[in-house]
Amino acid sequence: MKTIIGIDPGLNTTGYGVIDVSGRKVRLTEAGIVRSTSDELPVKIKEIYDGIREVLEAFSPGVMAMEQLYTRYDRPTTAILMGHARGCICLAAAQSGIEVVSYAATKIKKMLTGNGRAAKDQMQRAVQLEFGLTQYPEPPDVADALAAALCHFYHGRLQ
Repeated sequence: MKTIIGIDPGLNTTGYGVIDVSGRKVRLTEAGIVRSTSDELPVKIKEIYDGIREVLEAFSPGVMAMEQLYTRYDRPTTAILMGHARGCICLAAAQSGIEVVSYAATKIKKMLTGNGRAAKDQMQRAVQLEFGLTQYPEPPDVADALAAALCHFYHGRLQ
């Protein structure tokens, strides 16, 4: 069995989703968020790092799948701030010996919904259907994290 963790990095809320893969079957193991409570950037980064390390230690995934960093030219500060979150998450993975793979947001969306520009609720619905959940995964950060993990799973099946 192979364990994949998907991560949706954020400075306030980081979503994670852990799936187990056995052959062609995939099973949802755990999903949730790591929430930062401080307004101070160094404290936020430490809270994200500590929370992700805890999840990695609990589930020992073989690979971490994340959305690639993307920003619009008119919002460079957003990319810089997101880079902090991604950086501490990548550090936690590297210290745990976990491979990190990144996928473009459009690839993740297309892989799950057939539409590279799918809205948040479409992604939540796709994840809900994939795992047979009774309701949308909440908050959307959890659905995005699970979508990244599923994208990696599907990508591997296509190889």
